Amino acid sequence: MKKVILTVAAIFAFGFANAQETTEGGFANGDVFITGAVGFESSKTGDAKTNGFEVAPSVGFFVSPNIALGGRLGYESANEEAFELDRTISTFTIGAFGRYYVTPASKFSVFGELFAGYRTSKFEDNIINEEAKSNGFTIQVAPGVSYFLGKNFAIEATWGVLGYATDKPDFDGAESTDNFAFGLNMRDINLGLIYKF
Repeated sequence: MKKVILTVAAIFAFGFANAQETTEGGFANGDVFITGAVGFESSKTGDAKTNGFEVAPSVGFFVSPNIALGGRLGYESANEEAFELDRTISTFTIGAFGRYYVTPASKFSVFGELFAGYRTSKFEDNIINEEAKSNGFTIQVAPGVSYFLGKNFAIEATWGVLGYATDKPDFDGAESTDNFAFGLNMRDINLGLIYKF
């Protein structure tokens, strides 16, 4: 009987130690995290060239063991130069997201994210010194995965599957442009680094 009690106690102690170790490498209710995206692109064909960059920080808070809510800011800028063309496109985005995590307390988690945001863009023609603006919103649903490298740092990856976006130029009589996207494009995989407080 003493051996059985010691064995059960050892199993509980081992399970508790593993649970503690796993929790340290995952998310828990009340955790706050920051993540984001930083990107740069450059392409050239003959005399035509395009340069651009993106910065998109996010902050999230676990309101329950499996659900995180947060906000995101984003800024993108791209410059296109070609024969008789020199224009800059700048886009600012602000929005909110919700995530549902499967196994958030483990080092490896799968999640689904719903994002909704407002965006405003400015198009500047640097040759004739004219500019135009557009406003719109976007809604996206995307799956993702995260893996903790340590107690506070994790890497994550998301990719677009379902999305809707609309943009309307900022002048009288303008019509909106609506885009609907569904599918998996390997070029749309976003990698990020998470820091958990």
